[in-house]
Amino acid sequence: MRIAAVLHDRCQNRKCNKECVKFCPLMRTGVECIAFNEKGKPVISEVLCQGCGICVNKCQFEAIKIIGLADELKGEMVHQYGENLFRLYRLPIPKKGLITGILGPNGIGKTTAIKILSGTELPNLGRFDDPPSKEEVLEHFAGTELHDHLKNVYSGNIKIALKPQYVDKLPQSVKGVVRDLLSRVQERMTVDEAAELFELKEVLDRELTKLSGGELQRLAMAATIMRDADIYFFDEPTSYLDIYQRVKMARIVKDLSVDKQVIVIEHDLAILDYLADNVSVVYGSEGAYGVFTLARQVRTAINVYLDGYLPEENIRFRDRPIEFESSPPRSEWNTPDLVEFDSVEKDMGEFKLNIGKGAVKIGESVGIVGPNATGKTTFVKMLAGVIKPDKGALDTAVKVSYKPQYISADAEGTVRDILYAKAYDTVNSGFFEGEVLDPLGIKHLMEKDIKTLSGGELQRVAITMCLAAEADMYLFDEPSAYLDSNQRMNAAKTIRRMMEKTGRSGMIVDHDIYFLDMVSDSMMVFGGEPGHHGIGEGPLDMRDGMNKFLSAVDITFRRDADTNRPRINKPDSRLDREQKSKGEYYYA
Repeated sequence: MRIAAVLHDRCQNRKCNKECVKFCPLMRTGVECIAFNEKGKPVISEVLCQGCGICVNKCQFEAIKIIGLADELKGEMVHQYGENLFRLYRLPIPKKGLITGILGPNGIGKTTAIKILSGTELPNLGRFDDPPSKEEVLEHFAGTELHDHLKNVYSGNIKIALKPQYVDKLPQSVKGVVRDLLSRVQERMTVDEAAELFELKEVLDRELTKLSGGELQRLAMAATIMRDADIYFFDEPTSYLDIYQRVKMARIVKDLSVDKQVIVIEHDLAILDYLADNVSVVYGSEGAYGVFTLARQVRTAINVYLDGYLPEENIRFRDRPIEFESSPPRSEWNTPDLVEFDSVEKDMGEFKLNIGKGAVKIGESVGIVGPNATGKTTFVKMLAGVIKPDKGALDTAVKVSYKPQYISADAEGTVRDILYAKAYDTVNSGFFEGEVLDPLGIKHLMEKDIKTLSGGELQRVAITMCLAAEADMYLFDEPSAYLDSNQRMNAAKTIRRMMEKTGRSGMIVDHDIYFLDMVSDSMMVFGGEPGHHGIGEGPLDMRDGMNKFLSAVDITFRRDADTNRPRINKPDSRLDREQKSKGEYYYA
């Protein structure tokens, strides 16, 4: 079975010579295989297309995909958005008493699947020009578990609670203060109980427009879990949260699943591994198609995803596996110090930050961890020269490139315009293209206007812009935000490779343990009283840094026997107790 997909967001029909038509062998013989719609975008006949791939290779914007799929998928299409547009095959099935995870890249139908399962979108079974009724949909799935689920949803026999993906858009749709929103959904618990559980007591009477990303996420989770529903859908429940809050949120959802059906989309693999019972891996091609596999036990599913190969379907969906080190990175550095700091202090009124003595060496990548509101971003801003310390000195003579935590899309022009204006020679070099542009998928974004980019696209462009600058030290504040699990691994490896190959230093603030494991040589650990007093220590070697950090979180990690990836131990399990007694929270 052959499908053709045209990615409208990549297609720049006003900037090309319509090579897809000019070089198509069938078009040259008079057979109209490709036409243009009212917007000037190509429409490819999948019946006539011979799959030669010439149009794919000739399109300078890589906007066309011709893909061969297994014939078995023909009768399993669930939804298609239009001719030559994205199509989804199969769906996960919620199970009572279990948490079903969904794992896959952005742009291959995870959110679409949740919308269909929750009843907010009716699947068209591929009939985008003649959508079926609910009765026809149920008839199509007759005799399957999916039929029973959708029948209950359509008849209103089950109640559904959905936590949306983009919590930053919540203030646009809901007005008022936090207390007002929670008071409308107090079914399973009261407002005061929810405020205590989700750490919202201090913001109960605050306007939604004045909440941070982490506060909005906790509010959205509280509003969802307060509902007395039969099925709960959580779309990326840990975005904006620090590791403490992520683990706590995972425990809350696990308690919820005892007698409920729960489906979770999550890109933090450590948290997904800890949270889910079964996981459906989704493979496919961004913007073209997505296929849900049968649910597997969580460990097996994540290992399959990292390996990039589905043995039972004989399908490889990644060129090479993602690998982890089985032992800590080197702890001793023989290079000179690049930046030294000694007893740095910053008083910002309600918040005070103290940083102990430390130094970053040339070529060293330092991961920065700790709870939100303990001064990590403030410290990075001091290194970048955005904020000046009140006491102590930082070497401001060092040239710094800084990627801030919150990225704005206020610039005018395309991605190409912005990158070339910042560092034309660097961006246009073969080394930078191979080491940064290709792994981060920037080539596909070059012709897009900055203001039209999604959060993940904007994040990848911001990382690229930071790396493109000529600097001695590169500072990244939460570079994994908005990225899917695959993009996070690529970003971590890209940053790590660039530091190693250029001999430059990096400091990376993040909350994703897998990301930090791949990118860091050493660790700075922040603690204290969030929002009031922050204390920073380090850099420490990876073993000491991770042990100090995780002992405060009260979780231990073991290494998977097959992939060496970190896995969270169950609280009070044999391994958890053994590692805590030895003081080895991470590198056991």
